[in-house]
Order: sequence, then C-alpha cells, then structure tokens
Amino acid sequence: MTLKSMTGFARTDGTHGATRWFWEIRSVNGRSLDLRLRLPPGSERLEPRVRACCQEQLVRGNCTVSLTLKREAGQLEIRLNEAALREALAVAEQAQKQTRLKPAKLDTLLGMRGVVEVAEPEESDEEREAFAAAMLAGLSEALDQLVAARVAEGARLAEVIEAQLAGIDSLVSQASTIMAKQPKLIATRLREQIARLDEAGASLDPERLHQEGLLLAAKADIQEELDRLTAHVAAARELIASSQPAGRKLEFLAQEFNREANTTCSKAADIEISRIGLELKSVIDQLREQVQNIE
Repeated sequence: MTLKSMTGFARTDGTHGATRWFWEIRSVNGRSLDLRLRLPPGSERLEPRVRACCQEQLVRGNCTVSLTLKREAGQLEIRLNEAALREALAVAEQAQKQTRLKPAKLDTLLGMRGVVEVAEPEESDEEREAFAAAMLAGLSEALDQLVAARVAEGARLAEVIEAQLAGIDSLVSQASTIMAKQPKLIATRLREQIARLDEAGASLDPERLHQEGLLLAAKADIQEELDRLTAHVAAARELIASSQPAGRKLEFLAQEFNREANTTCSKAADIEISRIGLELKSVIDQLREQVQNIE
C-alpha cells in the first residue's frame, strides 16, 4: 500500500562556513498544494528554487517551510552612517532649542534607525551559490523526511480504510441475502392486505393487483445500488494499491458510496434493509473523514 497522508513534520540543520541553518517543514490537510515560505531577509533569490524542490515531492497539503540562519559572532560588520548621524544630530539640536530640554545623548542618536548599519561580509557569486546549494541539499533532506513521515502515516490510514471497506462489503453481503427473500416477503404482505380488503367487502381487479405487486417489487429492489457499492469497494482497493496519489479519487468515491447508501435507505421496504442502510451511512461517514487525510 502506497497511500500518503498529508500530515507530517521534518527538521534538518547544517553548517556552511560561518553560518548554521535550520529547515522546518510542517504539513496538514489541504485541497491542493499550498506552500507558505518563511525565509529570512536576503533569501529572495532562493525562493523559486525552494518552491520547485517542494513541488517535485509534494502533491497536496498546506505546507509551511521555514528557514532559520545563525551566523557566528564576528561575521557581521557594524558601520557608522556619518551622514545619517549628522542629520540626526541637527534634528536633535533644533528640537533642544525649541523645547529647551537636555541635549540628546550619544546612545540615543546611535539608536536611531540608519545611523548604525549592520552589514554582512561581501561574498562572491561562487560563495553565494555554494551556500545556496548547501541549504537546498538540507531542504531536500527535510523533504525526504517529510515524505517518509507521510508514507508511514498513510500506511496506518490504509489499514483503517481497508477495515472500513471490509465493513461496507460485509453489509452489502447481508443486504444481498435479505434481498433474495424480498419478492416472497412482498408477495406475502400483499396477500395479507388483499385478504383484509376481501373481508371488508372491497372489490379488487386482479390485473391491477398484479401491476401493484410488480410496482412494489420494483420500488423495493436495491440490487443495482448493492452492485454499485460492490464496484466502489473494488475501485477503492485498486486506488489504495496504486502508486499514484489517490486522495481526490477516494474523496469522490466516498461521495458515491454515500449516494448509494442514501438511495438504499429511501427504497428500503424491510426494517432489516433500513438498519443495514443506516449502518452503511455510518461507516461511509467514517470513511469520508479518513480519505480527507490522503494526498
């Protein structure tokens, strides 16, 4: 069984030069593939490649991909923007004249935005590409872990779904056994009703009675619905065994299961068939909940 869940988590880390990086990927159910990237400032050029890597391995799910970078101390350069400092000092002096408050302190001026700049050391194109390649290799490892987690969860879901399909199969078999007795039951019930009407002195047309009996039998016939349910069970099992993503098709099949169960309940002319129809709806509802987790 190769079903994959859409739920999973993965985390990897690594070091390149003086920088340490951490990837985290979280995924939950989604109608399609929705990627939400949380990359640090300066990683804009990396975004298209991150998306491409994710799209190669993931088909569906709401996925949050986070990258954290930590640089060793001493790798950042602190620069004084003299022009910005002069402007800040001029504004502070002007404000001091108008308010007659104490002059601004140096730490206040240095704390103003743009006065002190923190810059990363200059890197060559080759160094930037090597760093990007190292981080993307870490992302690929995290994606492998995520897929493995989703496969493991998918295997557990497959067992649950197979048990539910077996339950549907069993209920269909029970309904088929009861259906084989339906014509006799309908005929007996109709004869009893005719006998009561005869006792009441009602005049009945034999030809019309025959037509009514056929109509009742046709309305109560659920063999077509049972055949469809059996076919749907076989189709679901084929999807589970397939190597292709099956989530959307299983969701569609669950809707078809529910449609046949509803028709079975509406056509039921026997209390046992009604009971089986309700049990079918219950199992199918559980099936629908599970297949919504499948990629």
